[in-house]
Amino acid sequence: MLEQADGTAWMAFYCATMLGMALELASCNPAYEDIASKFFEHFVAITDAMNTLGGTGLWDEQDGFYYDQVAIDGGPGTPMRVRSVVGVIPLLVVEVLEGAVLDRLPGFRKRMRWFLEHRQDLARHISYMQERSAGDEDGGGRSHYLLAIPSRQRLTRALKYVLDESEMLSPFGVRSLSRYHKDHPCTFRADGQTHSVRYVSGESDTAMFGGNSNWRGPVWFPINFLLIESLERYHHFYGDDFKVECPTGSGNLLNLRQVSRELTRRLVSLFLPDENGVRPYTGADPLQQGEHWHDMLLFHEFFDGDTGRGCGASHQTGWTALVARLAEEIGAPSNIAPMPSKSPTLERVS
Repeated sequence: MLEQADGTAWMAFYCATMLGMALELASCNPAYEDIASKFFEHFVAITDAMNTLGGTGLWDEQDGFYYDQVAIDGGPGTPMRVRSVVGVIPLLVVEVLEGAVLDRLPGFRKRMRWFLEHRQDLARHISYMQERSAGDEDGGGRSHYLLAIPSRQRLTRALKYVLDESEMLSPFGVRSLSRYHKDHPCTFRADGQTHSVRYVSGESDTAMFGGNSNWRGPVWFPINFLLIESLERYHHFYGDDFKVECPTGSGNLLNLRQVSRELTRRLVSLFLPDENGVRPYTGADPLQQGEHWHDMLLFHEFFDGDTGRGCGASHQTGWTALVARLAEEIGAPSNIAPMPSKSPTLERVS
């Protein structure tokens, strides 16, 4: 039996998203407060299972990361120590509730308070209701309520892997599998068979899953985009005081908003010409460098985790075209302040 960190986290993500939508609708129709309450309760229950079921849930205290667990013949769960997008998705689950909004929804606020006071069994090791007060411009105060799977400490530990250039951080975004597993494949033995997971930067080197290695190393825009949004939400709650090394080991401390900007810069750089006029996503394809095709951009399905070369389908405008939104974000005049890097400069975006 496989206990999935990513599948469980996606359900919490769904609940948090539906909660946010219900609260928005409740501002016009109080009937939605009941729906918001139900999604809040589901979120708390799923998050509790994620963090505490069986003692530690799907969090591995030894490594400081979320892993899948596999149980054989009813035995205890064994962590599948593969540092991959499986452990990143729990970090995406974050929603910030504004106290001023909740004050206008007395029904939801009352039920939320009751749930927190009378279901303490679900309040273990999670940070879904941390409150932070800060003065606003007119000297008053405001409250923010954080709903998230990882605590601040766990978020910090997990980001060490995500922002490590020898692990998950590519020059072009966050990889779906840590580069550490290129030389150290994760091996699992069961029923006399040996299974292994090894980092593959681009297309698969086996026929498994139809030759698709999309979770084995490449950079994917949807996950990176959601991670950027989540880091901005964490920053909204924790503020500038919460800083992490980016990249890990560099000694360069950034707040989470700045980290989100750095990830944005790396993703956008896939499409920016370098000093030789070559866009990394083209993989130096002569056709793409030709006079007639140079500015005819393609939106590949995923990108090589080492070189940035576009892989898979080349018409994924459903998600890779998010690069336009990211370019618009960092191309704003007030945001042209890239970190020192050998990558293409942000001035080209504007």
